[in-house]
Amino acid sequence: MTSPSSAPAPRQPNTALFTDQYELTMLQAALHSGAAHRRSVFEAFARRLPDGRRYGVTAGTGRLLEALASFRFGDDQLGYLSDKSIVDDRTLDWLAGFSFTGDIFGYAEGEAYFPNSPILIVESTFAEACILETLVLSVLNHDSAIASAASRMTSAAAGRPCIEMGSRRTHEESAVAASRAAIIGGFASTSNLEAGRRYGVPTVGTAAHSFTLLHDTERQAFEAQVQALGRGTSLLVDTYDVEQGVRTAVEVAGPELGAVRLDSGDLVTQARWVRELLDDLGNTNTRIVVTSDLDEFAIGLLASAPVDAYGVGTSLVTGSGAPTAGMVYKLVSREDNNGDFVSVAKAAKNKASVGGRKYALRRLDENGKATAEVVGISASPSDDGNDRPLLQQLVKGGEVLPGWTGPEGVQRAALRHSESVAELPESVHRLQRGEPAIPTEYEEILP
Repeated sequence: MTSPSSAPAPRQPNTALFTDQYELTMLQAALHSGAAHRRSVFEAFARRLPDGRRYGVTAGTGRLLEALASFRFGDDQLGYLSDKSIVDDRTLDWLAGFSFTGDIFGYAEGEAYFPNSPILIVESTFAEACILETLVLSVLNHDSAIASAASRMTSAAAGRPCIEMGSRRTHEESAVAASRAAIIGGFASTSNLEAGRRYGVPTVGTAAHSFTLLHDTERQAFEAQVQALGRGTSLLVDTYDVEQGVRTAVEVAGPELGAVRLDSGDLVTQARWVRELLDDLGNTNTRIVVTSDLDEFAIGLLASAPVDAYGVGTSLVTGSGAPTAGMVYKLVSREDNNGDFVSVAKAAKNKASVGGRKYALRRLDENGKATAEVVGISASPSDDGNDRPLLQQLVKGGEVLPGWTGPEGVQRAALRHSESVAELPESVHRLQRGEPAIPTEYEEILP
């Protein structure tokens, strides 16, 4: 990755209206009732993992903190709200002076999570925390879904590098976020240049079929690419006949040819005979890169094939069947009229939540392997000696703490992902449907 100091800080648009209207109408009503300024605790969590998944990966935290800095109601935003009569003048006045002044705690980006893990905790007034709901959920739900899919894919790849190349299959800004989340989930590089610029992640890319079709012959296309990019480039050899494409690529680039890319057909069978052909032609160091609508299951099937790297697009940027992490954002504790905190919780069938400010640790056995997600209510759960606390402070008094954003934040999150997954039971590497790898246990601390 690019050194954090050498990459520019991401430039954020104003995010104040990345907000559902009911957040502002609740704010207006709370200002009128006098409850808007009650100290409150909101929690983001997922009631369950996507069907059959054994763990999730926290992602988007750094992007959320970057977006929080530009969550301000300027003249354009206030003018729109006034013109459309969405809120009254009293609420407009409050919004005009808004900046977040509370504290935020959360799982470190890259950390594995499980059902009901308290992934993000916002402590502030009701008014301040309430209007952040859509921003929090839109960022965490998208990025965590992508990082979770990426983690399954890199697990299936078993050490072979994965390349993110799904920008053309999603919204342009989602593409940047997906690239960032993929790196956190273990991918080695991305094709997206804006992700490289903002977050210092490695970018790669050579040529598509159109480049070959542009030239009168495949040989001419390969010669032009090698002359421009060097012999270490990757040549796409399946525009016409794969065997002839490999032979031509070797003739043009010689034994220094970096890689050939296969993008169609029976990739397992094809990779095997292409490897044999490359070796017979003396190109024993030329790698084989495969693409073509891969997901974690296809990558798993390619484990026995002589493949050196995988390029993944559509399945990754759509969460490989789980495009959202299913997180919700709930009020779990608030001040009463006496200034004392009371636990609150939704009781609706199938959507019940657990009240109270949460604390969390990962229970580890004598070998350092996770055995449970332990969530304490109102106080930290008991530590049996080697357990690992999970909640980190991200924002203090409205100020984002250093190390969580920009390129440094991505590097830190990718490392946390690697270490967190290594700590989990071996069952997390199975692609078959299953229950969460470890249970979530509550420990209520009575006063």
